[in-house]
Formats: sequence, C-alpha cells, structure tokens
Amino acid sequence: MKDQNSLQEAFRQVAYPVIGHGKSNLQILMDSLKDMDGNIVSDRYGKGQVIEEFQEKIADYLGKETAVFFPSGTMAQQIALRIWCDERGINKVAYHPLCHLEIHEQDGLKELHKIETLLLADENRIIQLEDVCGIKGDVACLLLELPQRELGGKSPDFHTLELISKYCLEKGIKLHLDGARLFEALPYYQKSASEICALFDSVYVSFYKGIGGIAGAILAGDNLFTEKSKIWKRRYGGDLISLYPYIVSANYYFNQRINKMTTYYEGAKELAAQINNCPLVNTEPSQPVSNMFHIYFGEPREIIEPILVEVYEATGVGITGNLIDKNGKCCCEVWIGDRYEHIPKEKLEAAFQMLGEKLQEYTFL
Repeated sequence: MKDQNSLQEAFRQVAYPVIGHGKSNLQILMDSLKDMDGNIVSDRYGKGQVIEEFQEKIADYLGKETAVFFPSGTMAQQIALRIWCDERGINKVAYHPLCHLEIHEQDGLKELHKIETLLLADENRIIQLEDVCGIKGDVACLLLELPQRELGGKSPDFHTLELISKYCLEKGIKLHLDGARLFEALPYYQKSASEICALFDSVYVSFYKGIGGIAGAILAGDNLFTEKSKIWKRRYGGDLISLYPYIVSANYYFNQRINKMTTYYEGAKELAAQINNCPLVNTEPSQPVSNMFHIYFGEPREIIEPILVEVYEATGVGITGNLIDKNGKCCCEVWIGDRYEHIPKEKLEAAFQMLGEKLQEYTFL
C-alpha cells in the first residue's frame, strides 16, 4: 500500500500540477526585485517611501482612510479585535466555529488578551443574519470571513452582508472582515473591493495567498483605528526595522495578479464541473464561489491515494499532494492560480477520464 509520502512525491513530479501559481522558492523574491532600483531606501520601523506608498495604495483600493502593513495576518486580526474590545469596553467577540483565530492560532486571542469568544452558526454552514440577530448579551465585534476557507470558500450573498452590516451598526457592534481571500471572492460578488469593505469597520487582507507574495498582510480602517494598530504592532514585535522584502513582493504580485482573479474563478468552476462528473467524488460547494473549493472522495485515503498516484504517473496531471482523513473518507483543498491556464485541455480531460474510470472500476469490485 502506498503511503502519504508516495502521493506527495508523485505530485511533486507531475508536469501539470493543477493548484497554485508555481513553486514556492527564492525565485518569487528574485522576480519581484528584478526591476527595482537598488538605491531605493528601505523602510525603517514603519516609515519610508516603500511602506507608506504601498499602504496608501491598498487603503485606496479597499476604500479605507488608511492601512498598516503587518508581517502576518494572525498578528493583524488579534490586534483588530483587541482595539474594538477596548473601544467598546466589552471583552467579547463573535465569529464562526471554524474561524482562523479559533482553530489555528493556539488561542492567542484568549491567552494574550483574555478576550471571550462567542461561536455563531455551526461547523457545516456559514453565518447568516438570523445568527447575528440571535446574539445574546453584548459583543464588541463580529468577525466575518469572506470567503470561508474551512467550508470550501462558501460566502454569504451581498444582500446578506448588507443586512448584517446594517444590524451591527444599529446595535453598536463593530464589524471586522477577515479578507484573507477577499481578492479571490470579488468575481463572485461582482463588486469592487471598496464596495464590500464599506460594509465593515476594519479589514484584513493577505498578500501570500491568491496574490502569491512571500508573506504579509494589510489592516485597514479609519485613521484612529490604524494609529492604534501601529502601537499594538510595536507591542507585538511586528514593527521590524524593515519589511521591504515582503512589501516589494506583495506590491509586485498584487500588480501581476489582481486583474486575473476572474480567470482563476472561471478555472475553478470549470475544474469543479469536471470533478463532479467522476463517481465517488464531489466538490464543496458544488459550484465554487471563489478560486478555491474542497474535493470530497467517497472512500478512505488508503483507497483513493493509490488511484490518484496512478493517474498522476499516467497523465502527468496532479490535483493535490495531500489528502485529509475525514469521517472515514478523505478530502483535499484546491485553489486555482497561474498554473491552471497553462495545462492543455486534452491533458485535463484525459486525467479526469482516467480518474473516473478507476473510481468506477473500484465501485464494481
């Protein structure tokens, strides 16, 4: 029986990997620096042309007064929620049970800030207006993630966002956007980033996910909010002497890819349709609402993995290098970037035809 390392190795060797922009290596930084003037002075403790111009550029794109560059989204979002709790004098926030702060940050918000959390909805669906209206007691802030990664990129429709925003405004609840993949969701909403961000008091966006930079994030809001965030950034140790490698790469790949999000989105829908035609496989959601979605296989990893390896080796097309066990079956995450449009259509068709045949054979065993 082939183990997980076999799947990872097979995926590394395929000629046509489906997911992502490309290899994660030093070339990412080298490409972003190749046209830069080496005499440009680096940023220094949050000051200087490099960082200030980028912050102004993204603040304008998001429709916010100001923005602050952070080395990580984890830092930025914990700080955002702390600011809103201090302003409201309420040490409690609300978010989804699968929020990044709840499941991936070692309880940083709770341990560092002693902030209580209220979990809305359940793990299988996104937050809706009735969940927000049903909040008992006071909360300083509600965090919404668009799109919601752990649910395959599902997102509430724009009208629902408007209603939630209006309700929060009436109740004095601050609304924070976890927009780690906001750029990737814009084609689905058919709205500008500023139109969506206008519904929120504060916004976080990432520059290493769909944008494909090295690392880094922006936290945006009004002037008072961002000035407070700078103080917390220093307290967190995030105000490094210089952040220019992150900023330069973020700016370079933002310029390269922000107008390709529709291409990625259309690719995701096309790929999901092919996958859903295979037996024992379905995507969640059935039609993606961003450039990402989850694939669920109807059998355990030990069954699906060798089938995928065989398909990879025969066709040169690879879907994923990592399957996750879930409820006796398995799944994986897929997100579409630059790689997808360079895969010959006949190669994709051959790969999924073979996958379907192999899965069909298994059902008759």
